[in-house]
Amino acid sequence: MAAFVESLLDRFHGQIPIRAGSLIVTVFGDAVVPRGGVLSLASLHEIMRAFRISDTLVRTALSRLVAEGWFERSKVGRNSYYRLTPQGQEAFAQATQRIYADPPQDWRGSFDLLLLENAQDRSALKSELSAAGYGALGPDLLMAATASADQTGLFLRLAATPADLPTARRLVERAWPLAEIESRYTRFIDAYSGTLGALERGAGFTNLEALLVRILLIHDFRRAVLKDPLLPAQLLPGSWAGTAARALCGKIYRTLLPAAEQWINTHAQSDAGPLPPVDRNFRRRFGAAEPVAELKLG
Repeated sequence: MAAFVESLLDRFHGQIPIRAGSLIVTVFGDAVVPRGGVLSLASLHEIMRAFRISDTLVRTALSRLVAEGWFERSKVGRNSYYRLTPQGQEAFAQATQRIYADPPQDWRGSFDLLLLENAQDRSALKSELSAAGYGALGPDLLMAATASADQTGLFLRLAATPADLPTARRLVERAWPLAEIESRYTRFIDAYSGTLGALERGAGFTNLEALLVRILLIHDFRRAVLKDPLLPAQLLPGSWAGTAARALCGKIYRTLLPAAEQWINTHAQSDAGPLPPVDRNFRRRFGAAEPVAELKLG
């Protein structure tokens, strides 16, 4: 196994406890959903064994994910197959936009403010709005750079235009823990700069190793980006680490993509046989204008 792959696997297993279920969700969201969404248990075992995760741990994690409503299981003869439930698909569709698409570049000069009403489950509402990019200015007042909440009857919506850009940035610093978010990106850069260096020096890797690194890359990147409100550049500190982290992630991802997809082409199975070609949205990941020539596209 390539040294840079071994290093990433060692780092992954240094994080205790090993969250096999979370990694399985990343496998499906990144590699399986764009290709029909169904994967055989046998194919998943083959991938997870390469991650040094036992079949027993995979089965336990899948049972929990099914019980929690994230996955559904079907059988054809003696073979088992898994897919994300509609709940799981919706959750990952929202995450997909944040992970793979470029963040907004322009700010219109005003903030979207939400004054919460007496919602029955306020904590759940705040969590949902936070995931949609809202930060808290107070216990009942949330703010976003652009309007993205579409619920009705749960809050009063206001618009606020700061006096100037420095005032806007001070509001941003109050609403979001930018230093903590940036530290997540910095850790990601520290973890994967060596990977990019190895690839640029021409380090060899197998198709399966390319898939492993691609999955770990997205698994770690999403931990940072899903905490990030993805603010326009005008509202962020200079030399924002998120910009460098996204560029690093995109470069590694596109480098590994042809080999990783080739492994899926030749090894991964659904309940209908080999996985179908990737969907059309796949080619736009990380700003790629055109698909890589080697990809099996529909």
